[in-house]
Amino acid sequence: MSMPDAPRAAWRADFWAPVASFRDPLFPGLSHGLPLPPPSTVRGLLAAATGQRSEPLAFGMSAHSEGAGVDAETYHPVSADGSNPAVSGRVRAIKGGMTIRDRPFLAHVHLTVWLPGPDGDRIAQALRRPRWPLRLGRSQDLVHPLKLRRTMLRPATAATVDHALAPLDGHDVPQATVHRMAASVSTDRLSTKWSDYLWCDTPTGQHPVRDAYEDDQGQAVWLLA
Repeated sequence: MSMPDAPRAAWRADFWAPVASFRDPLFPGLSHGLPLPPPSTVRGLLAAATGQRSEPLAFGMSAHSEGAGVDAETYHPVSADGSNPAVSGRVRAIKGGMTIRDRPFLAHVHLTVWLPGPDGDRIAQALRRPRWPLRLGRSQDLVHPLKLRRTMLRPATAATVDHALAPLDGHDVPQATVHRMAASVSTDRLSTKWSDYLWCDTPTGQHPVRDAYEDDQGQAVWLLA
């Protein structure tokens, strides 16, 4: 993330999803979910809109949900040696052919994304008529675009942090927690770039911020590379 030195024109895009689930890959084999979408998931959402393989632009994001729960989900794993092949789209009901796991999920997920510069203009245009269905997380978790409007990002020393995703040194809000999440995933899904972020699950009001912008509503925005 670069040091803000001048105002930047950007698009503010608001989304809503009735249900979404973000598995934490740092807990393999366990039912542990993230409380917000990682930046890599948001990049996938933007790439679905434009039809590109990836969208590497720096963007700002804020996210929160109104509720959470745990659902029971049936998995039909297929063995690597082919001994349990799929039949009519499902594996045979033999030992190891089915398992039930808990799946944490979020309800009424709100996501705001700030898209600066020429790439922001391009993506904003694509969001009006997406190339592919917009999803947030799993393939069945559709997301609904709500608002898309222009805003101005101005360098700030104090702003409303609330649910904005920030780098580790972005602010000192006491109720913030650190989350290690995927910043991006390669198109072949063989490599992941990880980063640590600050996030607050409750509104915070205005606080001192570092290396941040604020939009025309006083919301703190960090442009995440």
